[in-house]
Amino acid sequence: MDDDGLLLSIGELARRSGLPVRTIRFWSDIGVLPPAERTEGGRRLYDAACLARLELIVTLRELGLGLPAVRRVLAGQATVPEVAAVHLEALDAQIRTLRLRRGVLAAVVKRAADGKEMAMMNALARLSAAERRQIIDDFTAEVFAGLDPSPARSARWAAGPDLPEDPSPEQVEAWIELAGLAGDPDFRQRIRQTIVEVGLASQAGRWLLDDRQAQEAAREALKRGIQPDSAEGARVLEAILAGTAGSQQRGTLLAQLEAGTDPRIERYWQLTAVITGREPFSSQAPLRWLAAALRAQHEQGR
Repeated sequence: MDDDGLLLSIGELARRSGLPVRTIRFWSDIGVLPPAERTEGGRRLYDAACLARLELIVTLRELGLGLPAVRRVLAGQATVPEVAAVHLEALDAQIRTLRLRRGVLAAVVKRAADGKEMAMMNALARLSAAERRQIIDDFTAEVFAGLDPSPARSARWAAGPDLPEDPSPEQVEAWIELAGLAGDPDFRQRIRQTIVEVGLASQAGRWLLDDRQAQEAAREALKRGIQPDSAEGARVLEAILAGTAGSQQRGTLLAQLEAGTDPRIERYWQLTAVITGREPFSSQAPLRWLAAALRAQHEQGR
């Protein structure tokens, strides 16, 4: 202002600043914008310093700072960068929450979810990162309790996925389904059985197949459309199982394969891939074909 000596009434200050009179009056009443002086009749008067202070208040408020924070800055109790840093952290948290809510709402629209399902989706998705982590930790703690699995195997399960900051509807849906699987006692028992039947057997040298060669042969059979319970399927099975002749051995292998090829296990890893954006887990279809061929042989041999 060139007219530093000019005092402004509250109405004139409102016109210069573009703010409503009631806002300036409120800020004056709470001490954020005290007048420079008052007339004999008690009317407030504001000088150039008040106008500059008002401009700073408006800037801080537009940045989203609350009046207590504004008061601390104006009183010299905190610097603008200090207050801005705290506010930035709070804004980041709000943005993450809004993005998550957006993902939930988009998933609700996509699924045409009813009120009950929507509430469930919202509750699961809005768990904190620590709470979501706890679901996976509880899952792996029960699955691996008392076992001595390989570090790689246990780490793979323990590194459960978490929602990204800006999840897509598909990622929200995948997380909700995965959380349901992880909390299912029957699924937990199946994973534990798989580790015992397959994982520990492999470590102890009791896995009765060359896994890679067996999967390649079964994958080729699938590609050719060979049914596992057909005569051609039996011939492929015999080629795969060469050297595994005993019925007891084959029964053990069947138990291992059926434990390890539960569709829910493959689904768990598919969901993990959706949530993390990583490459999907390789299909268990070849091993399921092998299990079906072994089951057919077992049934026919009764």
